[in-house]
Amino acid sequence: MLDTPEAVVEALRANHDRPHGLQRTVTAEELVEAAEAFEKPDTLVTALIELMTAYVFTGEHRKAPVAFARLLKLWDSAPESFSQWEAHQVFWSFKWVTTSLLQVPEMPLATVQGWVDQMRDRYEKAGHGMQPVAAMRYHIALHTGLGVDDAYDLWATRPRTELSDCEACETRHFALRQVAAGEDADALDTWQPVFGHVQTCAEEPQASQAQALLPLLRLGRTDEARSHHLTGYRRVRGNTGMQEEVGLHLEFCALSRNEGRGLEILAENRPLFEATGAPLAHLHFLTGVEVLLARLVEDGHADTPVAGPPGRNWTADGLLAHVRAEADRLAAAFDARNGTSAIGDRRAARLARRPLLDEPLPLGLRASVGRTPAAGASTVPPTRTTATAPEVPEDFVELVREARRMARVGHPGDTRLWSRIEERLADGSAAHDDRLGPEDLLRAELAEQRGYVLTRKDRDAEAIAELERAAVLYEGVGMPWHALSARSRALAWATASGATEGSAPPDAEAVRSGLDEILREAERLKTEAPFTGEAPGEGEAVAGEDAALGRRLAYLAVLYSRTFAAYQEVVRTFPEVSAAALERFEESTGTMRAEAERLSLPHHVAHVRQFVAEVAGRRGDMALAEAELRAALEDNETAERPWRNGRPRALLAQFLLARQEPAEAMELLHRAIADAVRYDDADFPMAPTYSLLGHASTHLGDTAGAVRHLSEAAARFDQDGAADEATGVRLQLADVLGRSGQQADAVAVLESVLSDEASASIGARPLAQARLNLARGLRELEEHLAAAEEFLRLADTVAGWEDPGSILTLVAAEAATTLALAGRWHAADTAYERALAAHAEAPHPPLITHMMREFARLTMAAREAEGLDAALEHLTRADALLAAVPEDTEDFAVWYESGEVHYRRARVLAEADRFPEALAEAEAAIAAHERGGEEGEVPRAEAVRIAALIEGNGLGRIEEAAARLVTAAARCRKAGLPEAAEILDALRQDYRTRARS
Repeated sequence: MLDTPEAVVEALRANHDRPHGLQRTVTAEELVEAAEAFEKPDTLVTALIELMTAYVFTGEHRKAPVAFARLLKLWDSAPESFSQWEAHQVFWSFKWVTTSLLQVPEMPLATVQGWVDQMRDRYEKAGHGMQPVAAMRYHIALHTGLGVDDAYDLWATRPRTELSDCEACETRHFALRQVAAGEDADALDTWQPVFGHVQTCAEEPQASQAQALLPLLRLGRTDEARSHHLTGYRRVRGNTGMQEEVGLHLEFCALSRNEGRGLEILAENRPLFEATGAPLAHLHFLTGVEVLLARLVEDGHADTPVAGPPGRNWTADGLLAHVRAEADRLAAAFDARNGTSAIGDRRAARLARRPLLDEPLPLGLRASVGRTPAAGASTVPPTRTTATAPEVPEDFVELVREARRMARVGHPGDTRLWSRIEERLADGSAAHDDRLGPEDLLRAELAEQRGYVLTRKDRDAEAIAELERAAVLYEGVGMPWHALSARSRALAWATASGATEGSAPPDAEAVRSGLDEILREAERLKTEAPFTGEAPGEGEAVAGEDAALGRRLAYLAVLYSRTFAAYQEVVRTFPEVSAAALERFEESTGTMRAEAERLSLPHHVAHVRQFVAEVAGRRGDMALAEAELRAALEDNETAERPWRNGRPRALLAQFLLARQEPAEAMELLHRAIADAVRYDDADFPMAPTYSLLGHASTHLGDTAGAVRHLSEAAARFDQDGAADEATGVRLQLADVLGRSGQQADAVAVLESVLSDEASASIGARPLAQARLNLARGLRELEEHLAAAEEFLRLADTVAGWEDPGSILTLVAAEAATTLALAGRWHAADTAYERALAAHAEAPHPPLITHMMREFARLTMAAREAEGLDAALEHLTRADALLAAVPEDTEDFAVWYESGEVHYRRARVLAEADRFPEALAEAEAAIAAHERGGEEGEVPRAEAVRIAALIEGNGLGRIEEAAARLVTAAARCRKAGLPEAAEILDALRQDYRTRARS
């Protein structure tokens, strides 16, 4: 009940602790109405200042000047009702009102300038410096485009005052001026205090992070751009007071070719379409939306469903027209008010920007909103790497001949040519030519190629059907060797369909029988058409091909198929390999190796070596695996087929990583990727290779490289439709980010992974670990309420496990502490008791004593009436818990926990001015850590520091405290702890100085 001024003030205090948003603003308006009922202007002053703050930080700039006018009237009529802080807020709010008036195009420019004149007069009368006034004149000049240089000089050359904008905001404006001048690198240097968190405020660093996105992209500093997007966007999403920044993130997504991510941001910020309280900021938001939508429409995705203003369904082109009309109207209104074209010109410049990257910048995030392919567009995603694509001849005959030549030597670039051949036949721009041999030959080749493409998409049944169709066609044109090759591959691929370790092969005996029959037929054909000389008919069909080489390759293809099938059978029997399967594998690899060597086809020897290496690696024979792979690389070079080296290099790198040799592994992986790009190998496993690169970078301590490569791997797994693999990589990415201290980035990635749809495929334990990491990350970012919600959700999940063990104790304890940090004490007390109950079932003393110590610390600060008694009670319970634990308990240092309880009690008692008891507890902490030997030296030094502070500051025994510090510092130096010694010496020096004075 708001029936007394005191009740209103208490409600104002509670409302001030809420995050900015609609609830806080509406409550502030209600509290102003309640304050007006009392004849106490000081209550109304406090309420109006709270309302002004709410309006400014939620983007209600139309309303802010009205509230300030009422406040200024009270200032003039009852200045004694203002506290010193509130008086400061009156002068500070002049700046807010100026920027608010600029935000509204209906407000005449003369009125805005007149307001700044009044600000100058009042500042001058009150004896305040003029730098804030000069700042407002600069903002007006920048807005209108008139007299900008002079206004900047008048502002930037004046000394700061207590009413100047915070340093972080001023730094942003200095940097933005450099960006406007095309000095991106200098601007980013200027921004460093903000990005390094040396200068911060309620709007920073997130405002500057949004503004810096495009300068970073333009300079190629994509790692920083990625990080600024991940961390900055989280702090502005859904915030009506930061519409401009949301628009900049949308523009970044469009210009970094992350349109899918942009659509997701659009969906998350749908309410901003109706947030019109700050028209200029709304215009900036709409312009960012327009940049994104224009990219989509230009790329042929006009019909893509998108999120727009509530009340109807939107497509990209429909929303683009709506947004463009509204933004044009707003820009015209501002230019009409200002008498210049500055606003419209800046808007036009943004809309004219083109993507700054050739490929999407991997963000490490899962984009939950996709794009609908344009009508007639291929559903196959383009390669993310710009390859050195083979030249595509315009002449159809030459095109087919070049594809055949590349296929004959096994060049992976033939895939693009075969695709082009099929496209031209389908669209009628080409027809079969008799110079190419029988038409069914080309049909067979295209069927074979379709089979290869389908198997890459894991559409094995369709792929096998295409190969069988190719075999029939090859037989029809008198090419039995090609037919045998196609049939053998079809059988071999059947063994790989759904192959996983421990699974049974589909009709393995029939596959082996079929392959043996094909081999017997191949041996028969060898007697009819030797591998030297031309074979009647087949040489004519291939139109000039070396038929003997073709037969040799087909024969080796049959042997390869047998080896592949045997390899798959071995894989299926891991980890305990079937003796029969291993025998068949060794026989098939031995036969293929011998024949490949006899026929001088070293690249087929390399194939055998890869199979042998993979099996050897799985069985733990790393020396054999490495030797075979290095020999395979030499075989491919001998055969002049360097495009075949990507896979053995990647596999060798994997083995080297397992052997903790990341440097060479990284070199091999980079070369493998480079070759895949160089030779246009669309079949190369880019995503797993980038994942391995991420691991190698982590081992080498290159966090930036690890983040870059893991982000790329996740994006490529997405592109390949491998959602589970993408999720796994993102969990690894979040772990790397978290361990390197980039918690905001890690949290952004985890939030993306743990969306309902994405988390469905994660196992229960990995999912729990991911949620625990997210909760801890949120807590580290001081988003305590969100962290507590994650902890509680996780506790409920773990409680449902058949055997949660001490995990439930851990989660419940962390939930309790985090709820206390969030100030939700009733829920915190409930979680506290839940943690104790879990501990009774599955003990975890360190977690529980840490929780109790944290409750003691937080209780003293938050529970004024009962703080001391409640804090001491928590520590008494900690003593009792530790007393029940044997001193020699394995993996649990009782001495440390006991010392930390004494340490916390010393600080609690010192805060209550009970200094003699506090000193006794500090000395008990020192004694407890003494029992820890070398491990106890660091916490012991901290306990000595606290004891000295209590003794010197609390009890006034400065000489005794200094003597204590001298002894402790010497001990630290002897223990090899120079930093601890310096801290103790600094405190001792302070005491000595005080003693002399």
